[in-house]
Amino acid sequence: MSENYIEPDWVKDSIFYQIFPERFYNGDFDNDPPNKVNWTDMPNRDNFFGGDLKGIMEKLLYLKKLGINAIYLNPIFKAGKNHKYDTWDYFSVDSSFGKESELIELVNKAHSLNIKVILDGVFNHCGDGFWAFKDVLDKGKKSRYYNWFFILGDKVNKNPINYQTAGGCEYLPKLNVNNPETRKYIFKAISYWTKNAKIDGWRLDVPWKIDFDFWKKFRKLVKKINPESYLLGEIWRDPEFWILNDTFDGVMNYKLRDLIIDFCIKGFIDAEDFDYELRYLSKILGQKIYFMLNLLSSHDTPRILTLANNDVNKVVLAITFLMTYMGAPMIYYGDEVGMEGDNDPDCRRTMIWDEMLWNKKINNIYKKLINLRLKHPSLRSGKFETLLVFNRFYSYLRSESSDNIIVAINAGERQPDLEIPLPSEISTYKVWFDIFSEKYFEVLDNKLILKNITKHTSYILKPVQISRDIK
Repeated sequence: MSENYIEPDWVKDSIFYQIFPERFYNGDFDNDPPNKVNWTDMPNRDNFFGGDLKGIMEKLLYLKKLGINAIYLNPIFKAGKNHKYDTWDYFSVDSSFGKESELIELVNKAHSLNIKVILDGVFNHCGDGFWAFKDVLDKGKKSRYYNWFFILGDKVNKNPINYQTAGGCEYLPKLNVNNPETRKYIFKAISYWTKNAKIDGWRLDVPWKIDFDFWKKFRKLVKKINPESYLLGEIWRDPEFWILNDTFDGVMNYKLRDLIIDFCIKGFIDAEDFDYELRYLSKILGQKIYFMLNLLSSHDTPRILTLANNDVNKVVLAITFLMTYMGAPMIYYGDEVGMEGDNDPDCRRTMIWDEMLWNKKINNIYKKLINLRLKHPSLRSGKFETLLVFNRFYSYLRSESSDNIIVAINAGERQPDLEIPLPSEISTYKVWFDIFSEKYFEVLDNKLILKNITKHTSYILKPVQISRDIK
């Protein structure tokens, strides 16, 4: 590791909550966009609902009560689209979200509740309303900002597109961050918000589209301002190059998400496959596994309940694994109340605040598992050990010092009674209590005996004294 490299230990103890600001809560009707639709309308790629920073502030106590201690905000800078990934001004908060002072107030209030806040950094591309690109649109090659972009010809053409974009979207011109002037501007903006808003890190959008050199300098810049900053990359494929070369602290763990869905939701793999893939991923990540951001849903994916075809029992399996595995779990806003939604834009529906419409089983499971994770260091920073692999049944131990938790997930049909072999260090415990069923299970010959294992069932077991004093 480089001499300036510091891993933010607070991440290990974090439970993240991702907020799409436009869809979370409307706390200030005075800043609503003029074409706002009703909160209960269905989203499309162009409509606006009025969510803002004051709305997030009003719901901080809701997040605190849920057990959240870190927030990841989708982009909040001035932009044209509802998702704000088309930045128009990197030094301004979008007026429909509020003012710079309100962002600072939000971060301060979050910090007073011991909640961290990271922002979404979109530096590969901007929006076509970005002032520098507008100057090029007006002046062509005579613009002093012409080399801030990748343009073929003397002027910009949108049909056909003659400039590099993100994903072929004509409103997302790619920034030439290798141009010293462009890089200076971007780094100035990064420094500004890291210092002035006192944010706790950055989630970096499509980082693979930018040279490693940029990100290494970015890291040095941010870590110099705040050594405890969490630098998180949006990486969908192979994570190792991004975390083992002093670039990011962690990545959005889409690789793990795929495995959880394949095992718990789709049934595409059995427990042997699941265990093999987990071991392989763990070997790649090493100790960095504790700084990964683990997720089931995001603004770029269908929601987990929709993927499960509304099978709540399957979703509980996935939540159980998410909340008991190595790395920081992230909840996509609304997943904790059972929100549904297919791919973008459907996964970006407005948050449901009417508790009568919540899925109470999912909500209670989240509350129970968040509380459990916060109480048990073994689930946050402990070691992971596979105990039993049998068809679609998977069991593992999380342990740290004297704190031990056994998790068992039956992702298939009804199983026969199973015997889970216990390592010698926990063999003295003869009775285990399952927090889900609230039943006790005994140990015989150093094997934990599970009986009557029904389909799609999870167990989270804590050791108790023979007296069954579970306190």
